[in-house]
Amino acid sequence: MSEGVEWALHTCLNLAWVGPERAVTAARLAAFYDLPPAYLGKQLQALTRAGVVSSSPGPRGGFRLAREPGAITLMDIVAAIEGPEKAFRCSEIRHRGPQSQISQVTDHPCHVSRYMREAELAWRRQLAARTLTDLQHTVVRSSPGIPERTREWFLAQ
Repeated sequence: MSEGVEWALHTCLNLAWVGPERAVTAARLAAFYDLPPAYLGKQLQALTRAGVVSSSPGPRGGFRLAREPGAITLMDIVAAIEGPEKAFRCSEIRHRGPQSQISQVTDHPCHVSRYMREAELAWRRQLAARTLTDLQHTVVRSSPGIPERTREWFLAQ
């Protein structure tokens, strides 16, 4: 996964802390973690296209979550950044080299591909079962002051 996934997850979590009442600019979101604004902007565009965040123009414009945090899964965010493609792509290398002549190697589906697909499906199911609200609850349990400090930082513009 690209580091853009990490950035997008943290950004969405911060937007959840700020709440729907106030939009946050891309520059302000980037400044919170000292990220390159242009690169975070690309992640925000992908999140907007996927319907995870919404953007509004103008002096009071910026980004907000497009849905309630409980309706946004971690998989929604990952898919917005990484796209719908499979993480593992089997290129059937077993059909090359000296083993390619052995019929037992090539007359059945690739077991490596099957195992990797099973693992990816389990990973996707796990991410789809977790929402931003779940993540918020976990953060609050381990660091109770984070939501307020984050909200205050973003509101002090």
